[in-house]
Formats: sequence, C-alpha cells, structure tokens
Amino acid sequence: MTAIAVLGSTNMDLVVYVPEAPRLGETVAGREFRTAPGGKGANQAVAAARCGGEVVMIGAVGTDEFGVRLRSSLAAAGVETAALRTVEGPSGTAHITVDDEGGNSIVVIPGANARVTGLEAGDESRIGAADSLLLQLELPPRAVLAGALAARAHGVRTVLTPAPVQPLPAGLLAAVDLLVPNEHEAAALTGLTDPYLAAAALLEDVPEVVVTLGAAGSLYAARGREPLTVPAPRVRAVDTTAAGDTFVGALAVALGEGRLMPEALRWASAAAALSVQRAGAQDSMPSRAETDALAARDQEPGRPPGYAPAAASEAVPGAAS
Repeated sequence: MTAIAVLGSTNMDLVVYVPEAPRLGETVAGREFRTAPGGKGANQAVAAARCGGEVVMIGAVGTDEFGVRLRSSLAAAGVETAALRTVEGPSGTAHITVDDEGGNSIVVIPGANARVTGLEAGDESRIGAADSLLLQLELPPRAVLAGALAARAHGVRTVLTPAPVQPLPAGLLAAVDLLVPNEHEAAALTGLTDPYLAAAALLEDVPEVVVTLGAAGSLYAARGREPLTVPAPRVRAVDTTAAGDTFVGALAVALGEGRLMPEALRWASAAAALSVQRAGAQDSMPSRAETDALAARDQEPGRPPGYAPAAASEAVPGAAS
C-alpha cells in the first residue's frame, strides 16, 4: 500500500444544478441544490484512499457544522485526519454551478484554509514518511512552498496541481517533481493555448508534466523523453466536478505502486471517467475495484497500455478537467 500525504484545502461544496449556467446579470431557474464535502486537497485525498492508498490529510477546517462534516467525510473514506486541525471561524466553501452538459464554474471562499500558513509540529515527519505529497493552490502559497521543500528534503515525490492559477512563490516549481495542470491552467501558466507546446514550455521548470485534456485524455511530457498522449474512456459526463482531483489521486496511487507512467495515466483516466458519470465531488469517486474493471475493459487487445506518440494536432480540448 503506497503512502500519500496531502497538504491542501477542505471545503464544503454548495452545488446548484441548472440547464444552462447564467450569464452576467441573468437569473435562471435551477433544478437541484445540494451540499457535499469537497476542496481540492480533500478531494485528492479521498480519491487516493478509495483507489487503495494510505492517505494522511494536512490542512484545517472551521468550528462550524461544515467542519464536523468535512472531517467525518475524510475519516469515512479511510483518510487519516490527525493532522487536520480545527481553527476558529468558518470552514472553506466552494459555490459550484453545474449545467446539463456536465460543465461547471466554481467560486471558492477559503475560510479555515487561509489559516494554514505553514507546517505545524509533526507535519514534516508525516510528509517525510510518504511516497508522494499532493499539493494544490487553495492554501496560502507559503504553506504550499513549505510542504514542497519538506518533501524535497526527504526525497518524497511532489505532485502539484496548479489550481486555481495564481503567481507562484519563488522556488516552488524547483521543488516539484510532477506538475498536473488541465489544458486551461497550462495555457494560463505559459501563454500557449496548444497543450503540446505548453507542456514543452513547462518542462523548463519541472522534470515531468501531465496536462489533462478532459474527454480527450491526457498528455505526458518529460525531459529527455518523447511525449505521449493517453486516451480517456468514452463516457457521458453528468458532472465533471473533481474529475481532475480524482485523476491526480488515482495517479499518485498508481505511481506509488511502481506502475510505469503510461499504465498509471490510463488507470487514472479510468478513475476520472467513472467520477464524471456521477454527481458531486467526493461522492462521485470510484473504488479501486471499479477503476480496475473499467481500465481492464477499456484496454484494447494487442495494444500497449493506452498510449500513442503525442502531436500538437492530437491535443483536442475535452470536457472540464
């Protein structure tokens, strides 16, 4: 069982479902509202745990009712929450609009997450004991940098999801082993709309990059290697919320178990494909058995594990990732 530490956000998702998202100044009628545990950090932690990882969550929740639910949801998924501190005030929230095509738009209110400004006693040892550290950008940048530096000091693989895109603290990318943006984040980071070119540019700062392309799969690039595109299973998306987080959590498990990158990406794509067929964030995340079954079914006989040489023309934008 691979050990994974997650330093990241926990939010309560407040989700509305609408036929079509409202434009600026427009009011539309929704068809459903729900609250569900989320946050990019917590999502990745739950995804990794359900896929078979031994996961510890480092972060914070508030003293409100949401904080109790967020902690309970992580524990129920098998995530260790001893390093999830409780701070005075509200928990983080994410306000999500989901349309009938499965697309989403999100506004995040940090709440307790903004109080995580660095590592506390025991956090570095938890990171040092892990095979991988998963990071995102919903915590204050100095906390993210502190986690990355701790992982680098202990030889732990550091995986960064650069979302939401924002100016990065000096030295962060130098401490990252694998960067996993979606195509929109890759474009924002580089100014290049072609994912193939954006991935090549990002290799100037990090040794490995995976650009997720939604329905089109993923693009892998590494220094000194030929890039690869890995197709995603063809499914009908119901809700793409947390599909990218599901992908990253599953990918961390696969890499921690020693799978080669093409196979790891194909397996992570299967987990993400399962998640978009269900509503919600953590509620949509599949088990290891479900992921194994779809990955096995999607592999065509006689082919390597779902990959092909990459080309710029193959980088087709897909659903939100």
